[in-house]
Amino acid sequence: MRRAVCPGSFDPITNGHLDIIARASRLYDEVYVAVMINKSKKGLFEIEERIELIREVTADYANVRVEAFHGLLVDFCKQRDIPAIVKGLRAVSDFDYELQMAQMNMGLTGVETLFVPTNPTYSFLSSSLVKEVAAWGGDVAHLVPAQVLQALNKRLRKD
Repeated sequence: MRRAVCPGSFDPITNGHLDIIARASRLYDEVYVAVMINKSKKGLFEIEERIELIREVTADYANVRVEAFHGLLVDFCKQRDIPAIVKGLRAVSDFDYELQMAQMNMGLTGVETLFVPTNPTYSFLSSSLVKEVAAWGGDVAHLVPAQVLQALNKRLRKD
């Protein structure tokens, strides 16, 4: 069985994230969405909320699993026999950092990283930007799935 992981904080998941997950799900038999736990960062959504939202918006993909992880991504991969990490690249600036991570992961355990160019529609998109625009009352309906928009509006008290 061919397995891969799409890691991230997903606070919240955006249409850009969903595009990468959907594309990975067509290439692999099983795709894990690994939601990072970083106790030193306070997110807008709790880990459990992120996981539930991701499960809702990926429900149409039977081969997608969603789990939280804490620690090294390569350990997550090793525990689940996952040989590949799939990462979306929005711009050249993403590549510099992601290449270093990919080389470190390869050196630590031999896990490969596959870079997928982001759909140009989402090349500017990030969770941080979505949160900032939504917090100021901007319309982000075209940037996130409907369930995420509803959760954002509720969290930011705009419903």
